[in-house]
Amino acid sequence: MAALPTRHTKLTIDLVHHLTWFESCAVEEDVFLFYAKSGHADSSQLRISNPRQWAWETAGGSSAITVVLTSPFCKVGYLVYVQRMAFIEAHNLVKHYVPRGAPLVRALDGLSLSVPQATVTALLGPNGAGKTTAVKVLTTLIKPDSGTATINGMDVARQGDQIRRVIGVSGQYAAVDENLTGFENLDMVGRLYHLGAKTSRIRAKELIDLFELTEAQNRPVKGFSGGMRRRIDLAAALVINPQVLFLDEPTTGLDPRSRLGLWDIILRLVDQGTTVLLTTQYLEEADRLADDIAVIDQGKVIAQGTSDELKSSIGGQRVEISLVSDADSDQALAILRSVGSAAPEISSDRRTLSVTVDNGPSALRSVMARVEEQGIRLHDAGMQRPTLDDVFLRLTGHSASPTAKVETAS
Repeated sequence: MAALPTRHTKLTIDLVHHLTWFESCAVEEDVFLFYAKSGHADSSQLRISNPRQWAWETAGGSSAITVVLTSPFCKVGYLVYVQRMAFIEAHNLVKHYVPRGAPLVRALDGLSLSVPQATVTALLGPNGAGKTTAVKVLTTLIKPDSGTATINGMDVARQGDQIRRVIGVSGQYAAVDENLTGFENLDMVGRLYHLGAKTSRIRAKELIDLFELTEAQNRPVKGFSGGMRRRIDLAAALVINPQVLFLDEPTTGLDPRSRLGLWDIILRLVDQGTTVLLTTQYLEEADRLADDIAVIDQGKVIAQGTSDELKSSIGGQRVEISLVSDADSDQALAILRSVGSAAPEISSDRRTLSVTVDNGPSALRSVMARVEEQGIRLHDAGMQRPTLDDVFLRLTGHSASPTAKVETAS
């Protein structure tokens, strides 16, 4: 039997068989309670005593989970629809800049966003899409021209002091004092938050151990490597055990090993109940970390969902072939064009070609037969699902990958 998700204490539940809407759910002293929102005659409370005798099966993404509850005392299981309450919400945020001697910049142009509690949501977009501006608004660093945003129900424009007590922020560049040691930086942050001298030192030591900086803790930060600087900066954002952590391109410039280490730390924080909003240009990072991905372009969210949902939204599978000689590229393009449901794509060296298809196995067999008939030599051929880069290309018209393919005219 799977454990009950005790860290998610506020859920929206639809008890389908009883057609009853419930406002929240909680686990209290081994009693699973569903609190009714509607005035249904028998829905003031559904009380399930000793929930560990109930089987708890879930399926679905991070924003919505279908749950089946069954018990040895009940012949019919309850089918429950669970949706996590949004912890960060933004509605139609607008932020314009008017640089001197330059045209108006629409940094945010109606951005709306919803982030469930204790999840990771990634803002994915190209440079200038509005990711950093959105983070600045949500962290109370700047005010929007219009629109609203809340953190756990607190308005970012009117309740900045309260919000700053529950959030942590790590920007694109490490915001630490290079002349202080790693330990001194964390101790200083704790004192700025008025934790007191003793508590600040204890918390600094805990974070030094968590981020595996024990050997370097007494060295000035100016002697740290890039990966160590990012770790000490992220540690500083965690001094107050924030409910929400904002990470603006946290792994930019890190080597693969440092990036993987930082990913593991972020996932551990989420397991402990922290809500994370991160911006990134790395598709692999969004795929690996994010429960939900919001694709941003030109100051607005143009798509949001899980990685699988976004990939499914563009439909189909892909057939990809790798040519021995680029001299065969025109023939190969014609073959892919004949089986594809969209225009084929070709790499800059004209040796790797791919196309979206409706029936992957059938299309691959057809391509292989015609390639053999025309004597085209291949290094490789295969079938794959759409990638996040495919999603990005379809939604924005340009790729997020530096090695992206170039779409050809059909």
